[in-house]
Amino acid sequence: MSVGVLCIHGFSGGPYEVEPFTTYLRTHTNWLIEEPTLSGHGDELQMRGFTAKHWLMDAELAFRALAKKVDEVIVVGFSMGGIIALYLAKRYKVKKLVLLSAAAKYVSPKQLVEDFKMLATEAYHRNLSNNELFLRYQHKFNNVPLSSTIEFMKLVRMVEPYYKDIKIPVYIVQGKLDGIVPYHTAQFLYDELASNEKTLYFSDKGKHHICYDEDCSEWFFYVLSFLKSL
Repeated sequence: MSVGVLCIHGFSGGPYEVEPFTTYLRTHTNWLIEEPTLSGHGDELQMRGFTAKHWLMDAELAFRALAKKVDEVIVVGFSMGGIIALYLAKRYKVKKLVLLSAAAKYVSPKQLVEDFKMLATEAYHRNLSNNELFLRYQHKFNNVPLSSTIEFMKLVRMVEPYYKDIKIPVYIVQGKLDGIVPYHTAQFLYDELASNEKTLYFSDKGKHHICYDEDCSEWFFYVLSFLKSL
């Protein structure tokens, strides 16, 4: 049976946000992995004029294209991508869901700035991958219009009523040091989802960009085990 994985990045981000995880999946499986870039997103942000509807349609088109090539589709969503993943699970035949730092509650830009400062310090003291992430993060501050943030908030509100209809297996990963999505948001999601098979993994040292954290290899393994039990 052929398996496809659709990985959806976060608000004002790009596929690089989930790249360490998709690299891990490619190394350990023969699954077909797709990482679409939502309209206006990616390395060069051009978000003005794009709405939540555009982002949802991008995800739907990517899902339909992947579903034509494989027997089963798994959806992985990071941050806002986690909310889009839930939207897809409501509308399409998704086998399993993985929600990474899922932005079920939108928080203030002030927390975004705090997280950014923390990331800047880490980039200075630590490795190149964090430096690269820091530079991309820095780029966001000058290139995200307020109208786009409002669209993000609309999307979160629109999908929330769907939670109680989601019944497929789901694995939620959340960092306790996430400065953008408060970690108790993951517990809220876990409680709201109607799935019988659901797992909530808290990373004690995890921040928002959970795929880049020190302990990511640990949860990569757990998530893959969950996904392989098809």
